Amino acid sequence: MSAAKRRAVFVFTGPGGRGNLPPFAAQGDDVAFYALADLHLGFAMGKPMDLFGPQWEDHPRRIAENWRRVVGENDVVLIPGDISWAMKEEQVRPDLEFIAALPGRKVLLRGNHDYWWHAIGKVRELLPPGLAAIQNDHLVMDGVAICGTRGWNIPGAGQEGGDDPKLYARERGRLEISLASAPAGRPKIALLHFPPLITGSAEAGFTDLLERHGVALCVYGHLHGVRDHRLGLQGERNGVRYILCAADAVDFTPVRLPDL
Repeated sequence: MSAAKRRAVFVFTGPGGRGNLPPFAAQGDDVAFYALADLHLGFAMGKPMDLFGPQWEDHPRRIAENWRRVVGENDVVLIPGDISWAMKEEQVRPDLEFIAALPGRKVLLRGNHDYWWHAIGKVRELLPPGLAAIQNDHLVMDGVAICGTRGWNIPGAGQEGGDDPKLYARERGRLEISLASAPAGRPKIALLHFPPLITGSAEAGFTDLLERHGVALCVYGHLHGVRDHRLGLQGERNGVRYILCAADAVDFTPVRLPDL
């Protein structure tokens, strides 16, 4: 992205089918890119997030107020996972409608708590206008390729939930499919839900892949609480810039992404 907002073009070029995607923005409209993970909505579930600490009190209202303050109607907001506590389609609808009512065009990625997210075709049918989803594919938005996968715990890192090397390898393969599907010559942003690398871990399977495919930015969430926020890889590493955008790490405010 340039210092000024980019000119809006919204094109789906992935192999998975267009799905229920937002309308094309008018040519000449200005666009900025933002990211915010771990919305953890649950309007149909009756699960208040302040069970996890006072920082989560009334968090949907705070998200909405902050979002409207910084995001414009033609901007793009990347949401890398843990969108909703819903278990079923009918339970997630009010959460998706809440997101759809906020400004901007949104790109969703599955998190480990998105149990409502099943086959990608069904997910895309469920999405209201203004929302798109990626899985094993990509979107091109204003010349930028948006890729990603959920990810998983890093083997040997001692993360909550334990190791599953097979699942980790599968998610790494899915990221490679997504990155390889993007057209050559486009700047790339990668969405992950899980951190690609944490402090003290020598396993770099995801970061190596991002570097090899020339990814400019990687945004991720999943880490909660000040101690865990500090574990996540942030800043630039071997040409890739990493940004933790878990909601409680960024004061429940979409993070403006830097220029590409």
